[in-house]
Amino acid sequence: MESPNTGLAPETDVPVPPASPAAAQPSRLWVERTGTRTYTGRNERGAEVRMGPVEAGAVFTPGELLKIALAGCSGMSADTALSHRLGDDVEVTVEVSGDNYKPEDRYPALHERMVVDLSGLDEATKERLLRVVHRAVEQHCTVGNTLKAGATVDLEITGE
Repeated sequence: MESPNTGLAPETDVPVPPASPAAAQPSRLWVERTGTRTYTGRNERGAEVRMGPVEAGAVFTPGELLKIALAGCSGMSADTALSHRLGDDVEVTVEVSGDNYKPEDRYPALHERMVVDLSGLDEATKERLLRVVHRAVEQHCTVGNTLKAGATVDLEITGE
């Protein structure tokens, strides 16, 4: 339930994400091979993303997509609180990094840095907004929560 005129949940000051019927329906996702180690990811809404190894040029690597998904999720989770306090035209950049641990072919740690101009806020307002943003990301960033929880992955291979 939203507090009147604030856009924040009562008692927690966490932004309430707007309701979206499309969000409740899982979208079909798939990738199609387009060449040697290159694929195009698609969803049923018509979006596409090209992926492959660094050597393939203008593509994202799967690891880059993972990192971008995390950064995008954090930004989207914080957006209501930031735009509520700083305006709908607030500029936000979320940078993300993490080195690949080659022996296990994984990223043991990812680091996000949210860049937003808070210079117009007094110290108390700034501290409150930072708490609200952190709480919003912790509660609503599905990608971050999935990574922190360590999701299981099952692969089924079928022939047609």
